[in-house]
Amino acid sequence: MSPLTDTKPKPMIEVAGKPLIAYHLERLASLNIRHVVINHAWLGEQICQYVGDGSQWGLNVSFSSEAPALETAGGIAKALPELGSEPFIVINADIWTDFDLDILAKTELRQEDKAHLILVDNPEHHPKGDFSLANGRVLEFKDGESYTFSGMAIYRREFFESVPVRPEPLAPWLKHWIAEGKVSGKHYQGKWCDVGTPQRLNTLNEELS
Repeated sequence: MSPLTDTKPKPMIEVAGKPLIAYHLERLASLNIRHVVINHAWLGEQICQYVGDGSQWGLNVSFSSEAPALETAGGIAKALPELGSEPFIVINADIWTDFDLDILAKTELRQEDKAHLILVDNPEHHPKGDFSLANGRVLEFKDGESYTFSGMAIYRREFFESVPVRPEPLAPWLKHWIAEGKVSGKHYQGKWCDVGTPQRLNTLNEELS
């Protein structure tokens, strides 16, 4: 996202005049979720300053600072003490979507499942996708139809208990639990955008204007 991210973190990039992270906080607050943990690294003080304690959304926000950045799995492992014992929602802050988070919040995991993923149609920049989906179960993609992981999911804390607090990507851990047959999923066909380049940001802003 350079040059935009040279001076601000991706969650603070504005879509239709509002920071990406504000959309997520608004939707979480509308579900009567009250406790939110925000991981941050690059220029994270801007996020802290903007969000504050979360009271403007009726939320109680705490922050998990990373130096260096720990990637998705490592960052969640570091924040795990803040997340309690119940399953929790994770949302990548650099996406925009009209997905109804209430669907995710009301999803009940099977006792043996460690995660439930929201999958979307493959965007142009990721045509091969990430995973397959069959009868509500996420499978590692081999043949047939594939989908892209949206960056929205529910996890049990057990998913991350063996993850080291170091720069650690999420994909290998997802593949581990998928191979164990312990990841469910849902295909969402609505609007979703990984705001990863200035071009995608411009396109999204044009669509929303």
